[in-house]
Amino acid sequence: MQAVVFEEFGGPEVLRFKEIEEPHAGPGEVRVAVRAAGVNPADFKIRRGWFEAMAKTTFPAVPGYELAGVVDEVGEGVTEFAVGDEVVGWGKAGSYAQYAVAGIVAVKPAGVPFEQAVALPVAGETSARVLRQLGLKAGETLLVHGAAGGVGSVGAQLAVSLGATVIGTASPANHDYLRSLGVIPVEYGDGLVERVRAVAPNGVDAVYDVAGKGALKASIELRGGTDRIVTIADPTAGDLGVAFSAGGGSPEETKAGLAEQLQQVADDKLKLTVAETFALRDAPKAQELSEAGHVNGKFVLIP
Repeated sequence: MQAVVFEEFGGPEVLRFKEIEEPHAGPGEVRVAVRAAGVNPADFKIRRGWFEAMAKTTFPAVPGYELAGVVDEVGEGVTEFAVGDEVVGWGKAGSYAQYAVAGIVAVKPAGVPFEQAVALPVAGETSARVLRQLGLKAGETLLVHGAAGGVGSVGAQLAVSLGATVIGTASPANHDYLRSLGVIPVEYGDGLVERVRAVAPNGVDAVYDVAGKGALKASIELRGGTDRIVTIADPTAGDLGVAFSAGGGSPEETKAGLAEQLQQVADDKLKLTVAETFALRDAPKAQELSEAGHVNGKFVLIP
C-alpha cells in the first residue's frame, strides 16, 4: 500500500511517500480503508522527536492517528462493525496510509463528509476533557489561546454551547471566523493582558491553552494564579505550576463522546472547518504548514 514514512527525526524533509506492506485486522480488530487522515500538531512534534520522553518511536514509522474511512476487513470476534461501515476515529498505527487498523472508532453519520468528520476525533475528545477539567459553567468567561485552529475552534464552540462567554486569541486574519463561531477575538502577542481585560473587565474564570506559544505567563496574570488554567501544548507548564492535560478517558467514554459529537455535526450544531486538503504524497507540505501555525481549521490528507 502507499503510505508516508519517516525513518529518522527531523523536519518535513524526512517524510517519504512509498510502498509498504499493508496491515491486517487481528482478533477483535477492524481494518479501515482510509478516505481522510487528520494532520495534528502532535504529528510534527513526534517527527521532531520531541515526544520521546512520553512514547518511543519505532522506525520506520507512519505518522498520524486520526482517520475516517470504510471498514474493509473484520477480525475474528468482531460483531459491532461490518465490511462497508463508514467510521471515524483513531488508528492503532499511522493513519497517513491507504489502510490502517482501527483503534477507537464510531459510525460516521451519512451526511457528514469524510474530510470534515476526520477533523473531530482529537479536537472533540481533547476539548471535552479539558472543559471538564476546568469545571466550566454557564455564565463564566473562558479564554482560549489558539482559538482558530482545529482543536481551539471546537473547544470554543463546546464552551459557547455550555453557555460560557468565550474570548479567543488569534491573528487578525482569523477574527471574523471566530466571530462567526460566537467567540470574542483578541490578537495574541505583546499587550495581550490589556486587550483581554478590555473585553472582559470582570476577569476570566478559566483558560484553555491550545497554542503552546508562551501564553501561560499572561494567563497566570489574568487569573491571579495558576488555578483553572489548562494547557495541551506548552511543555513549560510544569515549571509554572500549570496543569498539562494529556490522554483521554476509557475507550467506552471516548467512543460515546465521539458518537455524540458526530451527531452534533450532522445536526449542524457543531461546525468543523477544513483549512485545506492535500494528497497523501503532499504530507510534508501539510506538516510544514501545521508547524508554522496560524491555521484556520484543519489540514486533511486524502489517500
